[in-house]
Amino acid sequence: MMQRSVKRELLDALPAEDPQAVQSRRDLRRLNVWMGHVGIMRRMLRRVRPWQAAARIVELGAGDGTFLLRLARSSPWRGRQTEALLVDRQYLVTTQTKAEMASLSWRVVPIQADVFDWLEKAVIRPTDVIIANLFLHHFKDDVLRTLFANLAERADFFAACEPRRSPWVLGVSKLVRLIGCNDVSRHDAEASVRAGFIGRELSALWPQDGVWELTEKRAGLFTHCFVAQRLDDAPR
Repeated sequence: MMQRSVKRELLDALPAEDPQAVQSRRDLRRLNVWMGHVGIMRRMLRRVRPWQAAARIVELGAGDGTFLLRLARSSPWRGRQTEALLVDRQYLVTTQTKAEMASLSWRVVPIQADVFDWLEKAVIRPTDVIIANLFLHHFKDDVLRTLFANLAERADFFAACEPRRSPWVLGVSKLVRLIGCNDVSRHDAEASVRAGFIGRELSALWPQDGVWELTEKRAGLFTHCFVAQRLDDAPR
């Protein structure tokens, strides 16, 4: 079994306007399509209780916001007045992305901040839906444990799509050059798989206080997904 190994990815160290970074973000959009993450996340969000109605959805490590845009186009809340908070260290959301979200009745609020700093100060409502796509694998277990403790104190629903860690997926990651991915993306694809998850690794890091329904499993060929949802009768 592959041991989990977390190393800094090249894209994280590049300025937003660097040509390699711009190309790598394009590569990431294509890889998201290949991995089917919009469909996987959409299925996870079907578990959100009707009373939540997704009046506000928060994406951690949101990047340029195009993942949430594609999700909004096919989400059960399309056409409902929804506020979308896109939290990322870099400000990458374009005017076009905001306009397209607005056409779906989603108001975009880009937030340039470190996710951990923002969570410490932000007002998170129990009805907020919080998601992360290809974000958790950037952090070691002790950091994730701290993140999860923060989320568990303040939110009722969290869902994440991450790379699945396996020799087979690692082998496939070495082939992303065949679809035109640049050197940064090729390096980061392998690093992502080595830092990915299997089994119940994320569930083990979530607070074990008996008030959560945790679902963690393989999804599709390359993805590991995780959902934490507070039980209906659980105290807050």
